Amino acid sequence: MDELTGFQRDILYVIAGHGEPHGLAIKEDLEEYYDANVHHGRLYPNLDTLVEAGLVEKGERDQRTNYYVLTDDGEREIEARRKWERQFVD
Repeated sequence: MDELTGFQRDILYVIAGHGEPHGLAIKEDLEEYYDANVHHGRLYPNLDTLVEAGLVEKGERDQRTNYYVLTDDGEREIEARRKWERQFVD
């Protein structure tokens, strides 16, 4: 996870919290957290990067809507990050 940006890490956490969210649900949660608009041009390339890294799987709900789910590697990355954080804040 050390190669991910903070924004990419936040995307992983949002996906983990929802199970199989679609892009708009991820966008809305990030906008609430950042208290700012998250543009599609920022969100979707980062989602694609996470898919290419094997941390997220992209599926098709219908012809217009994709969903995203963590892979086992993605779940391991989050757990490794949380373990590292607990060394400092617990």
